[in-house]
Amino acid sequence: MQLSIIIVNYNVKYFLEHCLLSVQHACKNIEAEIIVVDNQSTDGSVEMMQQRFPEVILIDNQHNVGFAKANNQGVAISKGEYILYLNPDTIVPEDCFEKCISYMEQNQKVGALGCKMIDGQGQFLPESKRGFPSTKVAFFKISGISSIFKKSKIFNGYHLGHLSENDTNKVDVLAGCFMFCRREAIVKVGSFDEDYFMYGEDIDLSYKIKKAGFQNVYFADTTIIHYKGESTKKGSLNYVKMFYQAMIIFAKKHFTSSKKKHLRFLHSNCNLYQSYFSFNFQHPQCYQNSID
Repeated sequence: MQLSIIIVNYNVKYFLEHCLLSVQHACKNIEAEIIVVDNQSTDGSVEMMQQRFPEVILIDNQHNVGFAKANNQGVAISKGEYILYLNPDTIVPEDCFEKCISYMEQNQKVGALGCKMIDGQGQFLPESKRGFPSTKVAFFKISGISSIFKKSKIFNGYHLGHLSENDTNKVDVLAGCFMFCRREAIVKVGSFDEDYFMYGEDIDLSYKIKKAGFQNVYFADTTIIHYKGESTKKGSLNYVKMFYQAMIIFAKKHFTSSKKKHLRFLHSNCNLYQSYFSFNFQHPQCYQNSID
């Protein structure tokens, strides 16, 4: 088995259906399995799966176990040499998987591969390539400075703005909505950390893969559509709270005592930012750049 595609679904039946159709087309020339883990959807996703895609492996959770644990359920039964973590609100091109496998086979040091992502309007999504959230990087991101100096290596380290979206490069962090991993790397470092319920687990896994001696690569030769946040609704106070809680977990796990200032910064910013977000809730343009 060359590839295992793992999709965690929560109440996005329409997107899941179209995602699966694109995935099936992309699997025509490779040996692959598709595993969908449903987190107690109430929109008929499971029934649609059973009727339209009986050949797809379905794990039907009776309660929402979170993004990380659901992915790990899929990994536990997967058989592929490569593992792709894929969001249900994505569309992949027909040659996507073949290109990724070819690149990974030619570059054995690569542990995980991300790709160019565009939204439903065809706009490039900067989270396709990211840097680790150091204190400096987080400050420039949260303050909005990074959105002013989008191409700056200094001020936009979060989205690695100095790297062209059209060039393949080694990066720090890949997006969990499309994370094409070598099984060897996942076996060595483990899959997603279940201490994260949602958000931050992709940063954590990227960090562990790189720390283990593998490379994380932004692969510009294939492009997917990501309808960005359909199952998570980023424009909400709950999103902000969960995201910053995830960053605090990351700092606790991976930063030494000499970097406690990073953790204090995240704690204080979480409270301040939530207040700011609540105040501007009716004016999304005021905060959208700093949460994407």
